[in-house]
Amino acid sequence: MSKEIDIANPARTQAIMNAYGLRVKKSLGQNFLTDQNVLHNIVATADIGPEDNVIEIGPGIGALTEYLARAAHQVLAFEIDDRLLPILDETLADYDNVEIINQDILKVELPAMIAEHLDADRPLKLVANLPYYITTPILMSVLAGRVTFDNIVVMMQKEVADRLAAEPGTKAYGALTIAVQYRMAAELAMIVPRTVFVPSPNVDSAIVKLTALPERTHVPFDEAEFFKVVKAGFAHRRKNLWNNMQSLFAKQPEVKTAIQTALDAAGIDPKIRAERLTVDEFITLTDALHAADLL
Repeated sequence: MSKEIDIANPARTQAIMNAYGLRVKKSLGQNFLTDQNVLHNIVATADIGPEDNVIEIGPGIGALTEYLARAAHQVLAFEIDDRLLPILDETLADYDNVEIINQDILKVELPAMIAEHLDADRPLKLVANLPYYITTPILMSVLAGRVTFDNIVVMMQKEVADRLAAEPGTKAYGALTIAVQYRMAAELAMIVPRTVFVPSPNVDSAIVKLTALPERTHVPFDEAEFFKVVKAGFAHRRKNLWNNMQSLFAKQPEVKTAIQTALDAAGIDPKIRAERLTVDEFITLTDALHAADLL
């Protein structure tokens, strides 16, 4: 197969799949991107330059990896499907700044991997076309991990992207929004139609850019308890905060009194729904529930 044509080309993608008898695994959410303009936009959105190290998740047959390799200093990509390793060896043979690791990103000790495989003291960015079925676990694992990225640019199902970048009071705003926006500023960069993938998924995608926020001055007394309160607040979206807090803590009279005390201290209307609370208001609520001996 010619190496003069980018991997992200419908004809070349199909030729690669035919040559290796490759059938996509739906269980791994495999959809190969074939649009070069989208790839240019991903690299531009992440502002990848020759000083940058890049972590990629799920390189597939190397379409995005190729564009990252052209722009970055080093690329360290994690691919769970060992069937793709010989394909990547061929498609990325011209790039000596790419290393593929055959491991599940959710099981990787990422700080150790970075220390072992990437040059130190360089900007670090994460770029990925995330499988739909596991987008949220990967994002939560990355955000809760011990690696600081200058930015994260990921493609995902548009519906999930909308939730990441949502504003309070909107239908898309929820627990995932707060989990992400607690640490990162989220920006919807581009809508990607389903027609630019092989095979085509059933829904459109979107590119989201996540940029690290300055260190918070307003933090909850305990992050795990904060996320527990957030999750409970959205447990039943049609119920107000008062009802969801009772579901979390119980409905005995003394508990109800403590919940009311906490809501009063936080300056929050019990009849409000969780989707109208900002991240800072959830932090204030968490601390008030702690002060009322409920956490």
